Amino acid sequence: MACASFVKLNAASSSWTGQKSSFGKRSPGSSTRRVSFSIRASSYTDELVQTAKLIASPGRGILAIDESNATCGKRLASIGLDNTETNRQAYRQLLLTTPGLGEYISGAILFEETLYQSTTDGRKFVDCLRDENIVPGIKVDKGLVPLPGSNNESWCQGLDGLASRSAEYYKQGARFAKWRTVVSIPCGPSALAVKEAAWGLARYAAISQDNGLVPIVEPEILLDGDHPIDRTLEVAEKVWAEVFYYLAENNVVFEGILLKPSMVTPGAEHKEKASPDTIAKYTLTMLKRRVPPAVPGIMFLSGGQSEVQATLNLNAMNQSPNPWHVSFSYARALQNTVLKTWQGRPENVEAAQKSLLVRAKANSLAQLGRYSAEGESEEAKKGMFVKGYTY
Repeated sequence: MACASFVKLNAASSSWTGQKSSFGKRSPGSSTRRVSFSIRASSYTDELVQTAKLIASPGRGILAIDESNATCGKRLASIGLDNTETNRQAYRQLLLTTPGLGEYISGAILFEETLYQSTTDGRKFVDCLRDENIVPGIKVDKGLVPLPGSNNESWCQGLDGLASRSAEYYKQGARFAKWRTVVSIPCGPSALAVKEAAWGLARYAAISQDNGLVPIVEPEILLDGDHPIDRTLEVAEKVWAEVFYYLAENNVVFEGILLKPSMVTPGAEHKEKASPDTIAKYTLTMLKRRVPPAVPGIMFLSGGQSEVQATLNLNAMNQSPNPWHVSFSYARALQNTVLKTWQGRPENVEAAQKSLLVRAKANSLAQLGRYSAEGESEEAKKGMFVKGYTY
């Protein structure tokens, strides 16, 4: 059963084994040396791989509802609601209790508050997800702060205490984690900011795996700027090369991670917009150059695109086979129409849930390469770009 992936295998921390590997036998008179290396053997490895595969299952993707209380408050304010725990709970209950959601959604990223909440009739939100065969996840970073010595750039905090927090999240039912850091093209990006982003992601990933959580690795390249798509490709290749270097340095098991990259697009202020086919071509070029096929799933963020645009781009990337499961981890691109349909009114809950299923199904079809934008509403075609924040 799918719920088997939620069963804790062993609480012990990772161990190390001295397994040896030879890159060629030494012949008489040869100067070839035996090369050996250590292979990380975590008590959670099998479970991590199983969980990652479950999330990266055909036709499914991730619903991201891990907005901080402040960000969630902005969303509620857009429909005239106060930012209270009761209102946040009501909105997230609407999302997490949508009947049939598990047909299209394999994982849901929660904010810490939501992980510990229940429905108004007493069902834990994590149990609502499990009943739909959806894996509960948890945002574990502590947000962005200025990076001293950089070109007005940021770094992501939250490594202090992460191991103990992750262990508690596991006990509460979480089985994967998310850590978002950002890279700004107009700010350089500086070598310091890229290295800090990559190192922080790698340390987080290693700590998460050590505590039974599949890490989503997310160095978001912000849309800000008027640069062409070739510049985005150049920066993305640099960032992901650095990320995978440090993931390997930290002995992260690639089969037990998921990625959450930005799509390779022109800057939001660039005069020329790119077609879905162009975005797919550039994005897949970057991925094939930088991402090992051992990684099971690539779950794109929507990057401030409209609901329809994000889905069209994903569909274009799935027109031919990929080495990885290429899917979605969308927040606003799944929720925008839902919020506007709900308006905070109990009588609108069912209609709002149906609108969520419409968007989830559209992206499910895009993951399978079968999506058509025919019949999409004008509301779903509206862009959602916010400077400095493309999540």
